[in-house]
Amino acid sequence: MYFDQSPYEVKLDWGRRGARAAAERGDIVIIVDVLSFSSTVVTAVQHKANIYPYPPPINETAKAYAKELGAEMVWGRSEAIRVGGHSLSPLSFSSADYARDFVLCSLNGAACTWIAAQVPALLVGCLLNASAVADTANRLKLEMDVNITVIPCGEKWSDVKEGEDELRPGIEDYLGAGLILSRLAGTKSPEAEVCIGAVKSSGHRIRDLIWESASGRELRERGYEDDVTYCCQADISYAVPVLQENRFVNAGDPV
Repeated sequence: MYFDQSPYEVKLDWGRRGARAAAERGDIVIIVDVLSFSSTVVTAVQHKANIYPYPPPINETAKAYAKELGAEMVWGRSEAIRVGGHSLSPLSFSSADYARDFVLCSLNGAACTWIAAQVPALLVGCLLNASAVADTANRLKLEMDVNITVIPCGEKWSDVKEGEDELRPGIEDYLGAGLILSRLAGTKSPEAEVCIGAVKSSGHRIRDLIWESASGRELRERGYEDDVTYCCQADISYAVPVLQENRFVNAGDPV
């Protein structure tokens, strides 16, 4: 027998496996990858850029896809320093990117997006747009009469041994998911309720907890303190990326 959260309207599932389960159920999906896929996509869409997600890694196939679209690649932070251009740092996007096309690969957020691409609606959420993405998901839920799954993407262990799970849950994604879940309407699974509880118990310490988390420390030690500071801000953006015709656009903009 397969056990899941199907009795509930609002669910929480982790990573690529969770994205697949949500897609099989036909749920609205909200992808949450705070550091940094979601925060980068929200920021880029806020500046009216078009983001085409593509599964990792950045290889010749991904580059050929970008060339076919006439789009620019979004590089990893270190690679962007070497070759120039935009990176997974949300701060690399600005108003100068209006109407420009980009292909974005990432190990977690883009991979989960690719798996769940055929759901009724796929949104991107993070701390930056928590209220806005929840409002949009609530509206779509009523219009489409379907349920919602929030997917914190987590990270991948770099030293996985045979038989071990490569998913490393990240508290930054759990807290981002919890803030969004707290604003969603409908019956919530125990998994979703516990995630909301984590946000409530964290209170005003969310920024400090993410700052000192494994993911936060990794970025800070690589010199990206500004990214962590930026991504920890709640409800500063009204942009809601929605996947339409293989690209993310703002849900509030005409297509």
